Amino acid sequence: MIRFLFRLLGFLVLAAGFVALVADGARSIAAGALRLTSAEQAWALLSANGLASARAAVAGLGSPGLVDPAFAWLLGAPACAALIVIGLLLMILGRRPRPAVGVAP
Repeated sequence: MIRFLFRLLGFLVLAAGFVALVADGARSIAAGALRLTSAEQAWALLSANGLASARAAVAGLGSPGLVDPAFAWLLGAPACAALIVIGLLLMILGRRPRPAVGVAP
């Protein structure tokens, strides 16, 4: 049951990533230049409070010299790439186990 939920959520996040990719592509074609929405812009558009609380949680973690640049790098990534990677990871978590070869049930 849990694997099914991981796969379902993975498909939905992957679909959202492709929608973001198409939207960025349409925006780029209309502008005549490459225009990508960053993960930070997309997150702020969806939930500004969630972004602020995530920044506060990251600031409360261990060494700020290591964690803050990594979080800033992740937020600077294109939203479509971030969603596609998260969707693929969820689908990998929800995949069916490989059948054991040579093992009697």
